[in-house]
Amino acid sequence: MKRNLETPEEINRVLYSYSSIHEGYRSLDEIGEEQAKEYWQQGFLAVENVLNAEEISGSIDALMDNIFAEHSNCKIQYTVPKETLKTNREKELAVRKVYDFVDHSEVLRAIAYHPDIVAFLEKLMGEKPKLIQDMALLKPPQGGGEKPWHQDMAYGVLTYDKPVVGVWIALDEAGVDNGCMQVIPRSHMDGGIPHYAVRDWQICDTNVPVERNVIVPLKPGGMLFFHGQLVHGTAYNFSDKKRRALQFHYAPESAERVSPKEYKRMYTNEMSGAEC
Repeated sequence: MKRNLETPEEINRVLYSYSSIHEGYRSLDEIGEEQAKEYWQQGFLAVENVLNAEEISGSIDALMDNIFAEHSNCKIQYTVPKETLKTNREKELAVRKVYDFVDHSEVLRAIAYHPDIVAFLEKLMGEKPKLIQDMALLKPPQGGGEKPWHQDMAYGVLTYDKPVVGVWIALDEAGVDNGCMQVIPRSHMDGGIPHYAVRDWQICDTNVPVERNVIVPLKPGGMLFFHGQLVHGTAYNFSDKKRRALQFHYAPESAERVSPKEYKRMYTNEMSGAEC
């Protein structure tokens, strides 16, 4: 695979071509023991129609209220200095991430602790889940950025001694043209993979088996449940459509954070000295 990809267009073409399109289950009512087994085998499970129209619109309104507020209690990551943004449209187009909002928004907290989501997670984990991270990820039209291939548990706040489960929730329709999730099935079976600071904290481009890539399009209210060591990423959004999503991470109630030494062994090149 080619190194030193120079343009967003080249990154999309080389790293985010896909072998197949994953079709999710129609609702959580279809999920039983076989589907839970499928999750552990493949590393992910997509389910449509989990949130209803009111929950979707309420979540979008709550996010926009925080983005447009003069002072927000949650944290917001911009792609340009905030002081340069004069209008609400400029603010929305410049926001990459909104996070730590669960304690400040009843609407978004209700989604994080949605009884159907929690019940399914408990079925997967075999014990009660605990919420360990909350955020919203935004890809604005005509240039929303890439999230390079990575494993979520390679981010220290998510590195536990038991598998973390990510829940990615589409608030807009998410397709291949506007940055839907893309996954490498069964890659969680490889365990921790070294990450490098390249375009982000990521797996080296040449170490990603992109020929196995599967895209996971979702309609608003659909969800992707995925293993914390599943290799996944999202491409640039060159379309004229927004792509807003909520993402929560949960750990089993009994799970504990791993030591800094163990983290380095699993997710960095400190032991091997390998270079990207």
